[in-house]
Amino acid sequence: MKNILYRLFEHQNLGRDESREVLVRMARGEYNESQIAASITVYLMRSITIDELAGFRDALLEMRVPVDLAEYNAIDIVGTGGDNKNTFNISTAACFTVAGAGYNVVKHGNYGSTSVSGASNVIEQHGVKFTSDVDVMRRSLDECNIAYLHAQYFNPALKVVAPVRRNLAVRTFFNMLGPLVNPTLPRRQMLGVYNLKLARLYYYLYQQTEVDFTIVTSLDGYDEISLTDNFKVLSNSEENIYTPEELGFVRAVESDLYGGQTVEDAAAIFDRVLSDTATLEQKNAVVANAAFAIRTIDRNMPIEEAIGRARESIESGNALKAFRKFVEINS
Repeated sequence: MKNILYRLFEHQNLGRDESREVLVRMARGEYNESQIAASITVYLMRSITIDELAGFRDALLEMRVPVDLAEYNAIDIVGTGGDNKNTFNISTAACFTVAGAGYNVVKHGNYGSTSVSGASNVIEQHGVKFTSDVDVMRRSLDECNIAYLHAQYFNPALKVVAPVRRNLAVRTFFNMLGPLVNPTLPRRQMLGVYNLKLARLYYYLYQQTEVDFTIVTSLDGYDEISLTDNFKVLSNSEENIYTPEELGFVRAVESDLYGGQTVEDAAAIFDRVLSDTATLEQKNAVVANAAFAIRTIDRNMPIEEAIGRARESIESGNALKAFRKFVEINS
């Protein structure tokens, strides 16, 4: 590792196989916490390459606990995190909105490392007990269209580095990896990233796969559609910049999406969104992200129709119904 660190500090790139080996050895406990911290923060000082990201992904997928839910042809909706905006759990709320609209979702998530509340924090706050039992996941998908996979249950490397990430509390390449290593290997993914450079990196990586993907980034640095600024969408079939207004939304400001100082704060906003008692700006952010996820599933659907379906999921109570059933099954 010392030799690897010297190379990284000199801004040398690792090859795909080297990157894979580094992460495999990290997961085996061959490196101490200081070495892990040094290696994973290098990528704050220079950009990760496609080969490095692909190699790290290869390692995590190789070591994962595989889960076969292919017959559900579900979508994962996830943000990379690391945008330092501390928003409420927009992507997670969008997952239940999509489930409430009748589409299957396999959400892969973790505890927050750079924000107060990650997906696992807000779900656990409601009494959910994480599981690796495929039968429970199948029942969850059958009865409420969504299953949740807590990342540390399915990948030993993520568990090993969790304390280091939590103590660092800064963005690392693991933020970039999370969306790529869902153990179910979903063929549909919607991914939010915090800048255009990273969006392009994922775009090139996804083109090496058979995934139907949509990548979104707000131009003011959110890793989701925040509606605080124009946002870019890249997918298998389009590359466009949208304004909130052209889609019928009111432009928001940063304080509208603030997730609070505790998990309890974020969970309360999450609950208000699903029960349709949140502010218009909070609800709109979730609707917008859910709509582009729905259009990832059905490419022929006009975005205006997808927005309508997402909004109806919340306003009809179906999103909340899906969440309550999910909690019942998974508690």
